[in-house]
Amino acid sequence: MTDWAVRVDDVSKKFRLYHERNQSLKSAILRGKTSRHDDFWALQNVSFDVAEGSTHALVGSNGSGKSTLLKCLAKIYWPTSGTIDYRGRMASLLEVGSGFHLELSGRENIYLNGSILGMSKKEIDARFDSIVDFSGIEKFLDQPVKNYSSGMYVRLGFAIAIHVDPDILVVDEVLSVGDSEFQKKSFEKFLEFKNLGKTIILVTHTMQVVRDICDTATWINQGTHVVTGDANSVVDRYEASIS
Repeated sequence: MTDWAVRVDDVSKKFRLYHERNQSLKSAILRGKTSRHDDFWALQNVSFDVAEGSTHALVGSNGSGKSTLLKCLAKIYWPTSGTIDYRGRMASLLEVGSGFHLELSGRENIYLNGSILGMSKKEIDARFDSIVDFSGIEKFLDQPVKNYSSGMYVRLGFAIAIHVDPDILVVDEVLSVGDSEFQKKSFEKFLEFKNLGKTIILVTHTMQVVRDICDTATWINQGTHVVTGDANSVVDRYEASIS
């Protein structure tokens, strides 16, 4: 039986929805009460395993809790209860280029963003040419990224992130970045990751992507776990529910 790479065990995540908020300590004292709020459970008791070396999708409608779960997997949020365990080095690719400094050049941002994502200078040096080649921004490498187009910006951010070389990659809608040529390169890179035995967890609203590259999937609905299983069968059930 295949070993798991990621285990989500009874995970719940609660947020507070405030009706009104005290703007200062003085206002709280004068009003004589704390701000009123309701508890909103974005996730409730979600459990599933992702097999080592598999590509796993999280599917569900908008507001179902997919992105909250992805942020828990990426360690941006911490579960209110339950645990998430990993076997191997994990990297996340949620907001492409979020670690860029706009005044620095593309070259400088490769080193800055690469270090934020956990690469050493030696690792970045070794992968620098490949990052530049993949991004296709060689002519503008020494220009400040504030002068980049939005397409150049996300291509460089994506190129850096996929060269982190993690065991587990957590990604959000990354196959939609850039033009059609870059999307094709991105798709081929994910197939390369699969062939290397990497574990990939992704959120996408494109069910054909799930069918094409995912082995398994988990359907989340209104914060609860519906089913985990073969990607095609999970997509069939999900699409039947919304048709």
